[in-house]
Amino acid sequence: MAAARARSGERRAEILRAALEVIAERGYRGATLGAVAERVGLTQQGLLHYFPTKEALLVAVLEERDQWDTGGGTREGWRLDLLGSLVDYNAMRPGIVQTFSALLGESVTEGHPARAFFTRRYAQVREEMASVLRAEYGDRLPGGLTPEQAAPLLTAVMDGLQYQWLLDPESVDMPAAFRDFLGLLGAR
Repeated sequence: MAAARARSGERRAEILRAALEVIAERGYRGATLGAVAERVGLTQQGLLHYFPTKEALLVAVLEERDQWDTGGGTREGWRLDLLGSLVDYNAMRPGIVQTFSALLGESVTEGHPARAFFTRRYAQVREEMASVLRAEYGDRLPGGLTPEQAAPLLTAVMDGLQYQWLLDPESVDMPAAFRDFLGLLGAR
C-alpha cells in the first residue's frame, strides 16, 4: 500500500513537471491534457486519473510552484535576505519562472481558471511581504512608507524583474537588480 502511494506520488510529480514544461512552451490556453499525457507516457484518460480536469492540473501546478518557493510553508518569518535567496533560486529555474509568468499574464483575463488563485495568492503575498518589511524596518521604512504601503511595490519588483529577465537575460541580472532594490529600500 505504501509503495503504491509512493509510485502514485512520483507519477503525480512527473505530471506536474511535464505540465510546467508544456505551459511554459504554449501558455495555458495552448496547453492540452493530451500534450501533458504524451510527455509522461500516459494516455489522456490515464492523466485524468490523477487530475480530473485541466483546471485541477493548473491549480496543482501553481500550488506546487508556491510550495517550492516557500519550502512548503509561507513567507511569514522570512527576512529580506531570504527573499534575495529566492530570487537567486528562481534565476536557476527559468522554465518554472516562465510558466508562472505566462499563467500570471493570462490570469488577468475574465474567466481564466487561475484568476482566483492569483487573486488569493497576491493578497497573501502582500501580507507576508508587509511582515517581512516590518521585521526589518519596524512600522516605517527609511523612506517613510509603512510596510503595508511598500509590500505591493516589493511584490511588483520581484515579479517585474522576472518578466524583464525572461525577455532579456543577457541584459537583466535579476538577482543583482533585486539586491540593488533592497539597497534602495534601506537607503536613508
